[in-house]
Amino acid sequence: MASWFLVSAAAVSAGEPAARAWSTQVNDYAHRALNNDNALSVAAIPMNGPGIEQYINADQTMSPGSIMKLVTTYAALEILGPTHHWNTNFYTDGELRGSTLDGNFYVKFGGDPKLTIDDLWSTLRELRGMGIDTITGDLVLDGNVFQLPEGLPSFEDNGNNPYAPFLVEPSGYLANLNLLHFQVRADERGTQAWSSPALDSVVIDNRVTATAEGPCPSRRQFEWQPVFDNDNRVTVRVTGSLPQGCRTSAYLSLLPHEQYSAALIRSLLAETGVTLQGTDRLETTPEDARLMLRITSPDLVSTIRDINKWSSNVMARQLLLTIGAENRIDGEEDDRVAGIRAIYDWLDGKGINTNGMVIDNGAGLTRHGRITARQGAQILLNAWNSPFAADLMASMPLIAMDGTMARRLRNSGMDGEGRIKTGYLENVRSIAGFTRDADNTTWVVVGMVNDDPAWNGQAVLDRVLYSLHHRPPVGTTLSRAP
Repeated sequence: MASWFLVSAAAVSAGEPAARAWSTQVNDYAHRALNNDNALSVAAIPMNGPGIEQYINADQTMSPGSIMKLVTTYAALEILGPTHHWNTNFYTDGELRGSTLDGNFYVKFGGDPKLTIDDLWSTLRELRGMGIDTITGDLVLDGNVFQLPEGLPSFEDNGNNPYAPFLVEPSGYLANLNLLHFQVRADERGTQAWSSPALDSVVIDNRVTATAEGPCPSRRQFEWQPVFDNDNRVTVRVTGSLPQGCRTSAYLSLLPHEQYSAALIRSLLAETGVTLQGTDRLETTPEDARLMLRITSPDLVSTIRDINKWSSNVMARQLLLTIGAENRIDGEEDDRVAGIRAIYDWLDGKGINTNGMVIDNGAGLTRHGRITARQGAQILLNAWNSPFAADLMASMPLIAMDGTMARRLRNSGMDGEGRIKTGYLENVRSIAGFTRDADNTTWVVVGMVNDDPAWNGQAVLDRVLYSLHHRPPVGTTLSRAP
């Protein structure tokens, strides 16, 4: 204690110069990289040791990109609770006669952000354990868990792939993230192509040629072109060259949620040896239907780990809808709007200034979202003292080790020295989270670059993290920069 006090006391008199030196160096680097004095916004605050708060354009509203997911996931931990889970229930209105279920098979979705193909397969195979091999009625999907009378705001992406996984929208019918995983492998027989799940409505036109053994090419060297037919079928044409022993793959979202989920469930039933004779319908589950099977999701803590480690847009957006559906008040008919209102109320209750903040969809996949670095830092300061701080922090990528930070700041002496959520959007780069300096002081840090173009923004933000770790503005939390 005595030695820490002496260091801190000495730093008080040098606090202001240290603060100016750090911010000036960061600003100078940002100006050289971005040629724009207003493109960078930073807030950095020491939590448990000597240091001087740092603010650069910290009250300027900025487009945050995916660091907005930290607001949604932290809010969910406190509003829904860390043990919150989702149920997907399977009902029937029919009767069992021998190995036949004589009636309809209802799937009542509960809004699970990550209802996987493995969850569905392991549950649906229980029908065979019950001695059922035939269902005479229809497959009826009930996705009425969310209210979205106005639909969802559109996101106009300027990429060339409208079927990319990051563009999948939330839905009451969401299953397996609405994705198809396509693969092609080359061997002495030529090339073989397949998809998982294997759906009757999706056909692969494999035009990849096998070549002699050699280095495996990147996925960018293959073109996946979907062709949509009038009968709701999709033919995916893949072209390229693949050396023997190599494989390539792609994830695409090609079907409406309702069609995809129905086709997925039919495919899994067939794999488990159950024949479903009827058609597909969308309808509310009758109140007198009998429960047959149930899938209970992992708890919320597991869900937010997937959201923040890998920056899943659709899961974050689904989580916002869940907050809304669970917290509707009189007069609210749109769960996205209700979810945003619930988060604003929660932030206001904590005394956090929300002026100018725009949450929009909870994922940051928007041109309209806004937050200041100071607001982001205030939220993380509050999270640091939350009973669920450990759960939120464990969901965030480790510097140079995993998630979206796995390849950043390698060989910098910072491996595992911070938990940082990243953001990436056209003209936007961002970071937010907790990082430690070389003296083991933990800092809350929020940084955003809004620039056209922002391709240098990642290097600027990595420099912010590097500088905080190796050359922090040493001082005391009693001596703060304005």
